Amino acid sequence: MKRLITFAACAALLAACSPQKPAPPPSLAKYNTDALDMKEFMGHVVDPASFAYWKGSGTEETAKGTKDLSPTTDEGWEQMETAAAVLIEAGNALQLPGRPRAPEADFDKFAQQLTAEAVLAKAAAEKHDKAATYAEGAKVYLICTACHKEYVIDPGIKANGPAQGNPLPEWPADIKAKQQKFKPAA
Repeated sequence: MKRLITFAACAALLAACSPQKPAPPPSLAKYNTDALDMKEFMGHVVDPASFAYWKGSGTEETAKGTKDLSPTTDEGWEQMETAAAVLIEAGNALQLPGRPRAPEADFDKFAQQLTAEAVLAKAAAEKHDKAATYAEGAKVYLICTACHKEYVIDPGIKANGPAQGNPLPEWPADIKAKQQKFKPAA
C-alpha cells in the first residue's frame, strides 16, 4: 500500500510539473468577406488593378499623334505584371463564400474568366509583348463589362427603369469590329 501511495504521489507531482499544452486558439472565421463589401472590393482591389493594366497597354490618340502606352522600363513592365497578379487573385477572392451574388454560378463563371484571362495578361507582360498585352487587356475589359451588365446595369434598369435623357451614342463601326475580335469564347 505504501508503494501505491508513493507511486500516486510521484505521478501527481510529475503531472503538476509537466508543461501544459496550450489551449487551442478560439476558432477564427475562415474568410472575412464582411470587411469589404462588393462595391469597396471592386473600388479598392479590382478597379485599380484593371486600370493600372489598361493604362500600360495599347495606344492613345492625341493632338500630336498616336502615343504608345506600353511600358518603356523593366519597372513599368513589373507594374503590369503586378496589376495582372492582383486580378488573378481578385478573381479567386470574388468566389469566396459570402461574396458571390445570385445567380452564383454565373457570378463564379465571370470570376473564373477574370482569373484565367489575368493569367494570360500577366504572361504577356512578363514577355514585354505589347500586342499580347493589349489583346489580353481587351479580353479582361470584355469580361468586366459583361459581368457589370449582368450584376450592376441590368439590375439597376430593372429597379429604376432605363436612364432618362440623352442615350449614349453607338460605337463607331470600326470600334465595334475591333471589340468583336476580342470577345471571349462562350
